[in-house]
Amino acid sequence: MGLDEDALDYHETEPAGKLEISTTKPTNTQRDLSLAYSPGVAAPCREIAADPEAAYRYTTKGNLVGVVSNGTAVLGLGDIGAQASKPVMEGKGVLFKRFADIDVFDVELDIDEVDAFCAAVAGMEPTFGGINLEDISAPACFEIEERLREEMDIPVFHDDQHGTAIISGAALINACDIADKSLDDIEVVFAGAGAAATATAKFYVSLGVPRENITMCDIGGILTEARAEAGELNPHNEPFAQDVPEGELADAMDGADVFVGLSVGGIVSQEMVRSMSANPIIFAMANPDPEITYPEAKAARDDTVIMATGRSDYPNQVNNVLGFPFIFRGALDVRATDINEAMKVAAAEALADLAKQDVPDAVVKAYGDEPLQFGPDYIIPKPLDTRVLFEVSSAVAEAAVESGVARKQLDLEAYRATLEARLGKSREMMRVVLNKAKAEPKRLVFAEGADPKIIRAAYQLTDEGIAEPILIGDKRTIWERAAELGLDFEPEIVDPTADQLDPYADRLFQLRKRHGITRHEAETLVRDGDYLGSVMVEMGDADALLTGLTHHYPTALRPPLQIVGTAPNANYAAGVYMLTFKNRVVFVADATVNQDPDEEVLAEVAKHTAELARRFNVDPRVALLSYSDFGTVTNEGTLKPRHAAKQLRADPDVDFPVDGEMQADTAVVEEMLTEDYDFCELDAPANVLVFPNLEAGNIAYKLLQRLGGAEAIGPMLVGMDKPVHVLQRGDEVKDIVNLAGVAVVDAQQ
Repeated sequence: MGLDEDALDYHETEPAGKLEISTTKPTNTQRDLSLAYSPGVAAPCREIAADPEAAYRYTTKGNLVGVVSNGTAVLGLGDIGAQASKPVMEGKGVLFKRFADIDVFDVELDIDEVDAFCAAVAGMEPTFGGINLEDISAPACFEIEERLREEMDIPVFHDDQHGTAIISGAALINACDIADKSLDDIEVVFAGAGAAATATAKFYVSLGVPRENITMCDIGGILTEARAEAGELNPHNEPFAQDVPEGELADAMDGADVFVGLSVGGIVSQEMVRSMSANPIIFAMANPDPEITYPEAKAARDDTVIMATGRSDYPNQVNNVLGFPFIFRGALDVRATDINEAMKVAAAEALADLAKQDVPDAVVKAYGDEPLQFGPDYIIPKPLDTRVLFEVSSAVAEAAVESGVARKQLDLEAYRATLEARLGKSREMMRVVLNKAKAEPKRLVFAEGADPKIIRAAYQLTDEGIAEPILIGDKRTIWERAAELGLDFEPEIVDPTADQLDPYADRLFQLRKRHGITRHEAETLVRDGDYLGSVMVEMGDADALLTGLTHHYPTALRPPLQIVGTAPNANYAAGVYMLTFKNRVVFVADATVNQDPDEEVLAEVAKHTAELARRFNVDPRVALLSYSDFGTVTNEGTLKPRHAAKQLRADPDVDFPVDGEMQADTAVVEEMLTEDYDFCELDAPANVLVFPNLEAGNIAYKLLQRLGGAEAIGPMLVGMDKPVHVLQRGDEVKDIVNLAGVAVVDAQQ
């Protein structure tokens, strides 16, 4: 099947289309229905009648955008009418929801006349928190947006005009940085003088490009004052008419620094590219075929050609999805009355800044594992980079507040945390720990300090003030890799091949001399990162250790167990995973260490895991799991969790609810706890699940992760004398940073 056939099948599969409405409140009982509709619904109606702003408290208005079109200028299809434009508008709704968690009603109006169209849209203001105008032909689109922005008290945004302007504006900022050009000095040539080109040119002026440095061309050639006087231009592109001789696009491009194409494919030749100034910037954004292809432009000359297109198969795709979801997110969250120029500039600058940061591994994998590092082939972020949400939206919200169009003030730091929580419960939970870590950063030693992921994680930890990393590894290798990664920082390095390690060898010998280790063997062992890092932590030269990225878990765990050991009040260590679901968090143990624990081990693991939960600001409720419920089966296997629970309940130092043995569904289903087992010590579902053995814990967490949609953070090692955490082979940088945050909080306590 070809693309068209696949697309038709995609849209036709039941249920047809791409969107549906789902409820956000329970509707399981008669009372639920009486609250959702009559008679209960009258109460919020009365509140809103008394105060229209209350609609933001009691309805979806604050998170609802209307995507409105009349289908007169759809993608590359032209004037296909309102009905035929519906798949595109539904698609826009998908992007709003997928990238910014904004709900959408798509509205297709079979109205071409401007007055009638504006009246219809303005009449929907009570329904929506914002209006996204889409695929409306020029010049009507200019008037429609201007009028609706004046008439309506909610944000109105024509993405076809401003989306390309903002995203390419971010690209322009970074391209000029790389090419060592100044925005206030560059000469810019536009091919195209329609809605997108005109809006983009205006936006470049807002970014600092002098209007007189912009030359615009259409099918008739350069926009000149002579053509304006002859009535060939419209009120929107006429301000860019220049007092220059008439000429063609090739004439305009001669000596130009920047070419911006928003016209048709194939109109720029390699000779025209060669005529431009040194290190030219070329944004060929016609779709599906650019004004000149990426390979042709790159091959046209020997210096650096910085190229962007509208295509995903070339670097630097100018994709509007980097803009509109996040701009509306910020605008909605401060209840802005408008999306003004300051907010657009803030969005472009935030995107430009984000492109200079280290790219998460998940984004690199999503784009075929091709290197993504700030430079000529990476000047704007990728759409699947989740950081765009909290970087751009928070910048837009801040600009709205500062420019006076916000009706709601925000604590910007708390707002960023709220945005991050929209990406998943795990991000919200980790933010708690990382904020604690930032309050008192600790010295954190990495046993595999020369690994590129560790170096990138160390940079983030330093940059965000989470920890003070110490890297074990060859100094020259670490410095060279940091430079290759474009990371400008000087980490503390302990080089096992060059540094004086006698004090660590002495200490290792003292700790292990009665376990078969000679002084000479100790000298050899401290050249190993795991042993050296463990001794550094044991001696207090580092506060915590992370290892395991390149080793099997048991191999990485052995040295810290031998050197650091368990805490004075602990006989056993255990591996804990935090599993996050949409509205729930559970901690599962033991998933990595104790194969067949007895009741003493189970009780100790329960206490350690409860302590860990509290570091995430979670009040622990502990369940000892089995296939038996409170004595329904009695044998050696069920007695262990039963006796462990009894031991914990009798312990005066245990200040959290705990019970067992119980089945997993009993532990997590409130109705079963409160109705079938109302004697249970848990008054709400358990959030700490202690499994009867390693097999059960490991299998359960992986099933919940793979089939249940849980996000897993860990394993977090509990019960150690000093903080030690063992990474999993293949962990991403974000996983390393997260576990480092946990280690720092451990060290604080």
